[in-house]
Amino acid sequence: MNAKKAEPPRKVVADNRQARYNYTIGDKIEAGIQLSGTEVKSLRQGRTNLSDAYAGAQGDELYLLNAYIPEYLQANRFNHETRRPRKLLLHRRQINRLIAAVRREGMTIVPLRLYFNDRGMAKCEIAIAQGKKTHDKRQASKERDWNREKARLMKVRD
Repeated sequence: MNAKKAEPPRKVVADNRQARYNYTIGDKIEAGIQLSGTEVKSLRQGRTNLSDAYAGAQGDELYLLNAYIPEYLQANRFNHETRRPRKLLLHRRQINRLIAAVRREGMTIVPLRLYFNDRGMAKCEIAIAQGKKTHDKRQASKERDWNREKARLMKVRD
């Protein structure tokens, strides 16, 4: 009776692995993203890059900045700009909470992945994150190596 619902199928278009390495990830939120027609078609081709992207407040709205969505090659002269600011669609309370966290705690908002949900809508998973220092990155790398070594040793024992 208490069976867990199956995760809806998602077509992940872009994954920001660099953000997981450079930042300590906090709360995650799914946000809609306002796109033009050629941007959606270009996203479906899957050549998007989120490595330098971040979200910022302009006025009382949140925008995805510096995300690279390449031009759609089959489009005519009304193509989109590749790195234009794209509005993130969130509830007012969520926007206020994110902006307050950035101002108060020195956090930043980074996109983690861009995907299409089961209804075909483009969604962006964003997170409140805090930048890692160099020694934190080294420590995370050591932990990862140790866990890998531990798993290898346990596998050899079996």
